[in-house]
Amino acid sequence: MSTLTKKIIYGTAWKKERTTALVVRAVLSGFRAIDTACQPKHYREDLVGEALLQLQKEHDIKREDLFIQTKFTPIGGQDTSQPIPYDPSEPISKQIAASCQKSLANLHTTYIDSYLLHSPFPTMEQTLEAWHALMQLQDEGKVRLIGVSNTYAVRTLMALQRARKVQVVQNRWYEQNEWDQQVLNYCKETGIMYQSFWTLSGSPSLLAHPELLQIAEMSKMTAPQAVYKLAQIEGIIPLSGTTDETHMRHDVAVEELPFAEGSEQLLEEVRKFISE
Repeated sequence: MSTLTKKIIYGTAWKKERTTALVVRAVLSGFRAIDTACQPKHYREDLVGEALLQLQKEHDIKREDLFIQTKFTPIGGQDTSQPIPYDPSEPISKQIAASCQKSLANLHTTYIDSYLLHSPFPTMEQTLEAWHALMQLQDEGKVRLIGVSNTYAVRTLMALQRARKVQVVQNRWYEQNEWDQQVLNYCKETGIMYQSFWTLSGSPSLLAHPELLQIAEMSKMTAPQAVYKLAQIEGIIPLSGTTDETHMRHDVAVEELPFAEGSEQLLEEVRKFISE
């Protein structure tokens, strides 16, 4: 069973026909976790699968060496002009079972390390029905971890937890939602893996924060590396969707790069900024 061995994930949204080449490049640059979704509108999950085959055949990087995460996307998040991986007229449980089977086929694997509900359904009753379907997949051994994305209400997580522990949350961690403090704190308190997206692109003021730039300079890091390091220190696993090979290597290196001695007070100022 593969586990999340590095505190960063390569995100494949909006990569389109470049997905295979970019995933291969990301893994060869050091990424060991890949995020995708069975949502043709924004992802090419099938091309992630092609990358996995290529990595094994040409580079001897086996499926079990990688942490693969994908998602079930409700019909509201699908582009109905493209093939949908399930029949939306079927019950939610059958939609999820069909979508998961499609993901397993796309990714050329017998199991998925982390399977997420891409967003809650319009009602709590529907969301709980979906959660029980994810629980069933976990019980069947088709998925290892289960969780949710785009879920910003703690009460939703609490409702799901009553059925089974939420193991992963993937949300936007950025300035427009005040860095998702309530959900992040809840995840820390209850031992839920918290993943962030839009970590860089959604937080230009953090990237330009004077104290953060000073920490980066003292630590011989780039500003993006300092933001990722801050996230990791705060218990967050960021997604990186970079298409630049140099940036890929920089992003993977962050986990092993310490902030410089003497930057503690500056770091507290940055923490105050994101908690205000």
